[in-house]
Amino acid sequence: MNTITRLFDFPYYQLEKFNLDKALITKKNGEWIATSTQEYLDKANALSRGLLRLGVKANDKVAIISMTNRTEWNICDIGILQIGAQDVPIYPTISQEDYEYVLNHSEATYCFVSCKEVLDKVNAIKNNVPSLKEVYCFDEIEGCQNWNKVLELGADKSNQNEVEDRKNAVTTDDLATLIYTSGTTGRPKGVMLTHKNIVSNALNSAARLPIDLGQSKSLSFLPVCHIYERMLLYMYQYCGTSVYFAESLETISDNLKEIKPDVMSAVPRLLEKVYDKIYAKGADLTGLKKKLFFWAVELGLEYEPYGKNGALYEFKLKIARKLIFSKWQEALGGNLKAIASGSAALQPRLARVYNAAGIPVMEGYGLTETSPVVSVNDMRQNGFRIGTVGKLLADTEVKIAEDGEILVKGPQVMKGYYKDEEKTNEVLKNGYFHTGDIGEIDADGFLKITDRKKEMFKTSGGKYVAPQILENQFKQSRFIEQIMVIGEGEKMPAAIIQPNFEFITDWAKIHAISIGNTPEEQIKNKELIDRIQKEIDQHNTKFGKWEQVKRFELTPNVWSIEAGHLTPTMKMKRKIIKAKYLELYNKIYDKN
Repeated sequence: MNTITRLFDFPYYQLEKFNLDKALITKKNGEWIATSTQEYLDKANALSRGLLRLGVKANDKVAIISMTNRTEWNICDIGILQIGAQDVPIYPTISQEDYEYVLNHSEATYCFVSCKEVLDKVNAIKNNVPSLKEVYCFDEIEGCQNWNKVLELGADKSNQNEVEDRKNAVTTDDLATLIYTSGTTGRPKGVMLTHKNIVSNALNSAARLPIDLGQSKSLSFLPVCHIYERMLLYMYQYCGTSVYFAESLETISDNLKEIKPDVMSAVPRLLEKVYDKIYAKGADLTGLKKKLFFWAVELGLEYEPYGKNGALYEFKLKIARKLIFSKWQEALGGNLKAIASGSAALQPRLARVYNAAGIPVMEGYGLTETSPVVSVNDMRQNGFRIGTVGKLLADTEVKIAEDGEILVKGPQVMKGYYKDEEKTNEVLKNGYFHTGDIGEIDADGFLKITDRKKEMFKTSGGKYVAPQILENQFKQSRFIEQIMVIGEGEKMPAAIIQPNFEFITDWAKIHAISIGNTPEEQIKNKELIDRIQKEIDQHNTKFGKWEQVKRFELTPNVWSIEAGHLTPTMKMKRKIIKAKYLELYNKIYDKN
């Protein structure tokens, strides 16, 4: 086998090296349906032949929009890429206007959608997208061509030699995909990633994955339209790992128990939710069981890797793992060797408690523009340090600019933004990608992210405040689900907070406090406000006087992607949140 240089080389490599019976597995009508490596490639080739018969040319753009990760996505991906076309994965829950913008900006000629919900959105704007010839659906839907039509069109193998010619013409430096970032501001930007960008990232990331080749299972549920999960899918194929696609976010815990995966990826929000559920169950225990549970949790919160806490701690940890933490492991399937956490900062307390429990959560760092991984922790060879995003991947160079900005150079750095030279030139200078993140590298080579450059602000007293550092600190409180620190040009920093409603309801029950039944009532409850004030005071002690949060207001809404508070990768849309709660903002700063 030649070395892998293009994305469609991954399944061919898997066929030669592992030839899995179960390469990709999707649940349909309550049953896991497996696709072998051979069938995966046969279908991808049929799709390629079908697309050629539809007139798809090299460098044409084909959109894929799916509500869930599924086998069809990967087949389409390989089928599109190996004929020299590019795919444009679109995040399913963005607005209709954004669908229209992305389809027009990329000049997509065809579009594959997963289900009726996505189809309705595409149909609503289809007439405004002149380049779009046809929409195909993975599910059977009346009035929509099924994707099988393209496979049937490609059933006749007489043009396979044309597929081979197209394939051979694709080079490692060619554009592979356009990924539109869900910017926290303005229109989405189309990140141009080449085959080399993503291939190099998958191969270099594989070196950090502690699993057995050819005999491991992964669970995939983070949206594959993001480069993070997508890169991991190529990496899993390279490692001969069977990929199971979770049915939905709601079914994760069932799927974990059914599949018992060795590896998965997660975002901190999910790890937080799992931890909260476990914690709530512990709070419902009584007597000795309850005492033991909280003893184990307290122990876990002090965890340091590699036995740094000494022999006595390690002895206690052994007991805690046997009596308490083994049940946590079982809840996650019992086999996890690694959970890769990315896309937002992971609370150190979560990193500690999960790793203490024998569930290795390894935090990494990257951006869509870096395909995505720049650095990642690895339990082996002292490559893990809590509070950092690990050591740099091979072939990756990071320079810290004078103002603290992280600059990245390496084979994973994008080609640029599609049709936007101006924005490209803003971020790509002298061979380095300017990330907009602030960070530092310690003496041992661990990278630490401290803030977003553009989110830092000055108070009216001229003092700089880095909101993310404060927010990550305050979010360690169980009472606080989301928090946005404000104060640009104002006399002091303050915060708008969305309480963790599940937790405060449990807290009120345990302490026999009546805080009301609706979020609207709860946020006005004096005992709750005082209790949150106590949390703020405690965490404020970690910061200088000028940075401390002096006042806060609570919101009754749960901040979500759907309601527009958060981007699809769960980052806060600060301007929008401020606009939504302008009344609270004005109240804090006495502007009413």
